[in-house]
Amino acid sequence: MQARQEVKAVAERELRGDRYFDGRGLWNFLDDDPNREVKEASDVTFIEAEALAAVKRDAEIEIPPGAHRRNVTTADVPLNHLVGQTFTVGDVVCEGIQLCEPCGYMQSLVGEEGLSESLVHRGGFNASVVESGQFAVGDEVRW
Repeated sequence: MQARQEVKAVAERELRGDRYFDGRGLWNFLDDDPNREVKEASDVTFIEAEALAAVKRDAEIEIPPGAHRRNVTTADVPLNHLVGQTFTVGDVVCEGIQLCEPCGYMQSLVGEEGLSESLVHRGGFNASVVESGQFAVGDEVRW
């Protein structure tokens, strides 16, 4: 994970420069696994800064930058309300797909027992890029 000041989002393709955009992401290699539960495709993932702060406060677990494995961290945006909604970030039009519940992989990266449980229903959400464009740090999420 690398912090960026701005990024290009490509409709039905993901974020330019992301490992999934280039076909190098972990799940790209699991697509042939018949036992893997297939979820709707997501182009970009979001998580609330407030959720990360709550985990630190309530569970005393600090999640280092990037370890949450979400593409975008927001502030003052109730992400769970955007599931099923169309919204914009910068000039990118997105559609909220589903909650992105925490996984064991994230917990293994952070190395703290209880992380997954502390992020249930506040681990962010997956969205698809409906219209390509660009967004940057500080851009508003509008819906």
